[in-house]
Amino acid sequence: MSENDLERSVRRLIAIEDIRQLKARYFRCVDLRLWEEFADLFTEDLVVDFAESTSDPKGKTEFLASVARHFRSGYSVHHGHIPEIDVVDDTSATAIWPMYDRVESPADSGYVSHEGWGHYTETYRKCDDGKWRICRSRLTRIQRNVLPKREEAADK
Repeated sequence: MSENDLERSVRRLIAIEDIRQLKARYFRCVDLRLWEEFADLFTEDLVVDFAESTSDPKGKTEFLASVARHFRSGYSVHHGHIPEIDVVDDTSATAIWPMYDRVESPADSGYVSHEGWGHYTETYRKCDDGKWRICRSRLTRIQRNVLPKREEAADK
């Protein structure tokens, strides 16, 4: 392996790890409602396609508002597993993430409690500040089971 090949391989592996960390922050920020940190995970020209979304957000601003509104209360857990990450070049990459989520919304929230699994198909861009960000995200479900609304505990 030549020195150039080695350098290219190391850059690719670093990019893959950076993208894994990016998606891990995505899941953590949603579940812990860390909206400022969450907002920094996306490019300004973000495109989302979550077919199940009732708000059908267009662009980053609408998407962030929709997610914050949906996860204002209740509980959620989001997991991403064994991604297939393809580093296209030094500034672009794609990935498919098998996922699982469980969202328990309060009875009066207007949102459906559910448990489901499927795949995120995403495109990433390495920005001028050296950080990878999500620029395109599509969620497709294999299964989505509606759960009964959870009642808020009276002893909170």
